[in-house]
Amino acid sequence: MEAFILRLPKEGAPPERYRTAPHVRSIYPSHDEILLVRIATDNAVGWGEALTPVTPEAPAAIVTELLAGMVIGTVAGPPAPLTFRMQETMRERGHMSGHHMDAVAAVDIALWDLWGRTLGQPVHALLGGAYRDAVPVYLTSVPGDTPEEKARGAVMGYRDGHRRMKLHLSMEPAGVLATVDAVQSALDGSVQVAVDTHWVHDVATARPLGRAFDERGVWFFEAPLAPEDIDGHQVLAAGMATPVAVGEAMRNRFEFAHWATRNAMQIAQPDIGRTGISEGTAIATALAAHHVPIAPHHSMATSLAYAAGLHVAASAERVLAMEFGPGTVEKSRPLMDAWFMDAPVTDGAIALSDRPGLGVEVDEAAVRALAGEG
Repeated sequence: MEAFILRLPKEGAPPERYRTAPHVRSIYPSHDEILLVRIATDNAVGWGEALTPVTPEAPAAIVTELLAGMVIGTVAGPPAPLTFRMQETMRERGHMSGHHMDAVAAVDIALWDLWGRTLGQPVHALLGGAYRDAVPVYLTSVPGDTPEEKARGAVMGYRDGHRRMKLHLSMEPAGVLATVDAVQSALDGSVQVAVDTHWVHDVATARPLGRAFDERGVWFFEAPLAPEDIDGHQVLAAGMATPVAVGEAMRNRFEFAHWATRNAMQIAQPDIGRTGISEGTAIATALAAHHVPIAPHHSMATSLAYAAGLHVAASAERVLAMEFGPGTVEKSRPLMDAWFMDAPVTDGAIALSDRPGLGVEVDEAAVRALAGEG
């Protein structure tokens, strides 16, 4: 079992490794930073990935120093029992989240890819079967800085086959609403439009914004408040019709079930690059009991983690749509090939594949070269 830390080339990137973004509290890498995991048996190789946009060295160390010793020497088989063992080894110490779970997610995804390739079956079949032949997706990161530019970007997305879109709008409420109005006007009601505000609000500012979304028929309101503020999200959700969507910061079924029980989320957004396939499937099952659909999150990982999310979404009972950004495909091209990378989004959905495992072919030589091994 090997871990590879990659920094993807990006033309015009600033010299500093990490940077802040306007109006957003989180820190971002100047180059996309990737953690891939390779697991090999005598007969097959599986690849996994964690969403690690900042300091991938931390989960990589957990993979190589802790998890490798638990995996090497076992017999390849259904991954869930081994994944559970990797989770619980640090559970008593409070590490059912954060870097430990990111590391477990990468290994778990690789184990599912390996098991699928060993049996010659796609992961969605091994998860119990697909509920759908194509996974609905929504376009994220609509380009443009001004309302007019966003509207033009949304029209381009519509022409590319997208029927659902999300706007990243972390500015003051007046600017948010002006952008929503411009995009909805340009699309003439033909597309569902969601808004992500990256937790810049408190309840006092989010509540009137949410009610304005109600008037406009906004699809969902993502990350309105601080990610740990379950009480605030509960109050907000009770006071507006627009669904509240949260979950990219969560790693396990217990967090998601607690939020669902409190009616603090109407749409759950697990990132399979942070939960893994085993836990992501458990999350989807737990939420179905609360009648909460999943809308898997995806941001700065490659097509490998995206494929894992598609398999979970295909095999989940209740799915709204999965986040999709064309940048995921483009940055993945030097490293891998996936069935969806050159297939058009048709009527707002990505068709499934019956390729074994995740259905992604990784260029091992390219990965080793970028990791500095070639």
